[in-house]
Amino acid sequence: MSKRKQQGFTLIEIAIVLVIIGLLLGGILQGQSLINSARVRNLISQEDGIKAAFYGFQDRYRALPGDFSQADTQIAGVAPGVKGNGNGQIEGTGVGSINESIAVWDELSHAGFITGTYVYADPDGPNTTPTNPWGAYIQLIYDKNYADPSASGPTDRHNLKTGNQVPVDIIAEVDRKIDDGNARSGIMRFSSYGGASDSCYDKTGTGVWNATSTGQTNCGAAILF
Repeated sequence: MSKRKQQGFTLIEIAIVLVIIGLLLGGILQGQSLINSARVRNLISQEDGIKAAFYGFQDRYRALPGDFSQADTQIAGVAPGVKGNGNGQIEGTGVGSINESIAVWDELSHAGFITGTYVYADPDGPNTTPTNPWGAYIQLIYDKNYADPSASGPTDRHNLKTGNQVPVDIIAEVDRKIDDGNARSGIMRFSSYGGASDSCYDKTGTGVWNATSTGQTNCGAAILF
C-alpha cells in the first residue's frame, strides 16, 4: 500500500494568506477610525448647537433660558410656573421654586431653538432633558463642577456638560479639536457630572486625558462659557 506524501503550504500561499489577513485587519481598524471620527463630530455638533441656542435665546428675550422670569407668559407651550428668578444665573436645585437647569430645555425647545419637545419636570428624565450620543443626560448650568488645578479651586460659571459615558479617546479628541487638549485648562475641562470617572485624566500632574493608558469609557467634560 503506497503512502501519500503530505504537502504543506507553499511560501506563495502563506504570503497570500498573510496579505488577506492584513487587509482584513486594516479594514477593521479603518472602520473603527471612521466610527470614532463620526462620534467626535457628532459630539462637537451637539455642543455647538446648544451653545448657539443659548446665545440665540439670550438675544431674543434678553434673558437666559431656564432663568427667564417671564418664560411662562412669553413662550407659547411653557407651563405656568416654569420660569426662573431672573438673577442671571441658571441654577439647579435648592434655589427658587424650580430647577432652572432642567427648565432650560423646556424653554429652549418651546421657543424653537432646539429640536425635540421637552416638558419641565424634576429630576431629569427622557422627556425633560436631551442626552448625549451615549444616552447620558447633558446639563446647562451655573456651577463649579469642573476640573481646576488652582489652589483656590473652580468658581461658579455657566457651562455645558457633555454628560458622562463618553469614551476617553473620544472626549480627548474633542478637546484637541476645540480647545487645548488638557482636562484641567482652557474652555473644555473634565467634569464628574453624571458620575464620570476622574481616572479619565491625569488629575495630579499634567492634566492630559488618559486616552492611551486606561481605556476608560465613563468620561465627561464641561464647556465653559
